[in-house]
Amino acid sequence: MSTKDDLLAAYQHLRNGDLRAALVELDLPTRAAAARERAEQTMRRAWMKYALRTVRQNDAHDRLDLAYKMPDPWHMASAQEQARFAETNAVIERELGDHFGSLLEIGCGEGHQTEHLAALADRVTGLDVSATAIERARRRLPDAEFAVGDVHAQPWAEERGRFELVTACEVIYYMSDMPRFLRTMDRLGHACLVTYFAPAARKVAVHVDAMPGVERSSFHYGDVEWIAAWWPGAAARGA
Repeated sequence: MSTKDDLLAAYQHLRNGDLRAALVELDLPTRAAAARERAEQTMRRAWMKYALRTVRQNDAHDRLDLAYKMPDPWHMASAQEQARFAETNAVIERELGDHFGSLLEIGCGEGHQTEHLAALADRVTGLDVSATAIERARRRLPDAEFAVGDVHAQPWAEERGRFELVTACEVIYYMSDMPRFLRTMDRLGHACLVTYFAPAARKVAVHVDAMPGVERSSFHYGDVEWIAAWWPGAAARGA
């Protein structure tokens, strides 16, 4: 029934003196929960629109940290994002392997996807430019290693083949110099993987497709599509 029909039915129950039936008809807890969810979604969208102004391809680390003043600003706990994490793991297991000694996750945020990636590696290192996000990630996964900052600024940034796998999921959009970022991944990892929102391919794909030996696939959640791309790192290629 529509909301109008529900209200009319509840009104009839009240006229008949049946308060309990009227309350059941109205289902107030469910309506309150739905209203709260809609309010949270509206607030989240408004906050992210404000926080992420000028962010794309701009290395705007301060704005990214600002976004995390709201817990889970990217809605990583949603069914859609949880499905993306599972599909990403499936691609890794199918194409690159199901176990790694060491894994670097660039753009780990609050550690939501780290929880999934940790199932594939003995040692996980999460990296994010947001100190707020990293603080939450450490609470979420106390056994993992986390660091704050830009990947290029890390003391190990020039180490060849430091990690068996390097991932960067849903972060490449925010890099001002995508080729440099991908070269750093290529240097650090024996294997590398990136994922990105399919509509962003017009800006991203030309750089990703330039990586030696790159392969791609896609996966969906409803009508949302992502691209996964992976390649052997420089150490694996002997380059």
